[in-house]
Amino acid sequence: MDHATLRRTHICPVETGLELLSGRWKARILWKLYNGTMRFGELRRGLPGITEKMLTQQLRELERDELITRTQYPEVPPRVEYALSDFGRTLTPLLEALKAWGTENEPQIRSILTES
Repeated sequence: MDHATLRRTHICPVETGLELLSGRWKARILWKLYNGTMRFGELRRGLPGITEKMLTQQLRELERDELITRTQYPEVPPRVEYALSDFGRTLTPLLEALKAWGTENEPQIRSILTES
């Protein structure tokens, strides 16, 4: 099912927003790019545990959903940079709130995660 079909079935704005952010890595990638433009290798090193294939897939989806931009420079070797798009920057308050929440509740979150 494509995004257009899924979006028509949403009855809640939270669900609609989460559709673009769903997945284990997307919020993490967006947070990295919130702090500035990065190249593929920098993202990969900054996201321990992500495979090259998964990073490529997630970046393509974020670009398709207009949350990030991909700029390829005509150089040898090729240089590609990723950044938050204007639309992606509208997530800034959400990313900052999530960071504050995670910081404030870190002990409880860690406890919950270690029990799972």
